[in-house]
Amino acid sequence: MTRIRTLLFSTLYPSSVRPSHGIFVETRLRELLASGEVETQVVAPVPWFPSTAPRFGDWAKMASTPRVETHNGIAVHHPRYFLPPKVGMNIAPWTLAWGARATVAKLIRDGFDFDLIDAHYYYPDGVAAAMLARWFNKPFVVTARGTDLNLIPQHAWPRRLIKQTAEAAAGSIGVCGALMDVLRDMGVDNSRLHVLRNGVDLQRFVPEDRQAARAKLGLQQEGRLLVSVGHLIERKGHDIAIAALPFLPSDVRLAIVGDGVERERLATQAQQLGVTHRVHFAGSRPQTELKWWYSAADALTLCSSREGWANVLLEAMACGTPVIATNIWGTPEVVSDPSAGELMHERSPVGLLRAFEQLMGRETHRATVRRYAEGFSWQATTSGQLALFRKARV
Repeated sequence: MTRIRTLLFSTLYPSSVRPSHGIFVETRLRELLASGEVETQVVAPVPWFPSTAPRFGDWAKMASTPRVETHNGIAVHHPRYFLPPKVGMNIAPWTLAWGARATVAKLIRDGFDFDLIDAHYYYPDGVAAAMLARWFNKPFVVTARGTDLNLIPQHAWPRRLIKQTAEAAAGSIGVCGALMDVLRDMGVDNSRLHVLRNGVDLQRFVPEDRQAARAKLGLQQEGRLLVSVGHLIERKGHDIAIAALPFLPSDVRLAIVGDGVERERLATQAQQLGVTHRVHFAGSRPQTELKWWYSAADALTLCSSREGWANVLLEAMACGTPVIATNIWGTPEVVSDPSAGELMHERSPVGLLRAFEQLMGRETHRATVRRYAEGFSWQATTSGQLALFRKARV
């Protein structure tokens, strides 16, 4: 059978400059490529910015992104697009599509005449992909991942464009059922909607001895440890984990793995609550190191206000670590058994406290948590993608 040629299109894709950005998209692609039935090049546009001066933070990183690179063995193209402040969100689908058009045309001229566009994130990426698909007469598929459908459609103009895109797509994929419910409620034909959840890399995320992991990370070994992993932004709820510490037993400590705009505010919060000595800010860590943080913990806590399918939950479980998470969107589909962890009855410090008490009040075996995670391999998702792509290219 002839291999399927796909053009993966998304602003959420890692680069040599931002290796952790959109890593969940790259992970799914790597699993798909491992089937041997797909050939792919990636077009991952980045916003244009005039300076690479470090004082501009992430904008400077985007400006220094190579135009073309091979990242983890995959060809990746990074055309620029215009994203002006304030009005950028409304015009982004158009600037994104126009910014990528020349790159896509060149790929075709150079011999990569792909069968379909595999777009990730519904707005603006999926809407832009629909434009590219019209211009180049190609079918396209869009994967929804969270905020693109659980928040953005609250705005009328993006909602209209999302609905139009879903109706034009050969198929829409949601990483959890709740995301496809949004499109179904918009009136999109159910036959076009597919739930293909993320899996977990069971080779990368493996249990390590807890005390050895803490020693390796330089953490105090006495007492219990909660780990909160994710960007330091409001919706991830690291502040809720900090606020719960005064109510939790005094031997419980919290390690926060990630970086972002909330770093200073979170440190101030810990100081004001008198728990600075119980909070460890680890900063951003490479994904290859995360197994040690998960293994060091008695539980992972995820207090997000919005999540499509939180990969950190499965990563922690694969390391034998149970989880405490907010009961939102796709999370109940991830944490569907008490052996995996606890869902908070409310997104608050008290909600975290009650879930912690429930989890610690029963015997939880790391081997049991690992076995639960092993039920989330990538095989079903890869098979589902292949079936959809074959149908789309006919």
